[in-house]
Amino acid sequence: MADIKQQVRSYILDNFLMGAQGAAFSDADSFMEQHVLDSTGFLELITFLEETYAIKVDDEEMVPENLDSMNNVEAFVQRKLAGR
Repeated sequence: MADIKQQVRSYILDNFLMGAQGAAFSDADSFMEQHVLDSTGFLELITFLEETYAIKVDDEEMVPENLDSMNNVEAFVQRKLAGR
């Protein structure tokens, strides 16, 4: 399977930062604090994760601890895949 961080980073760059040069953010950066994603962006990210990894993100899982950085997204997707 392709690297989760690589796939998610490409999705965010292409869909929210329009591939902007210099639109760099580290794996630990908060998407909210860096203004990478807004509330609508998070919903789109969740849809992307569900479709790409065939997982279901439950309402109670839609929290920053799971979705507000590359590190958090990767760990969350890995937990969901392991639990299938």
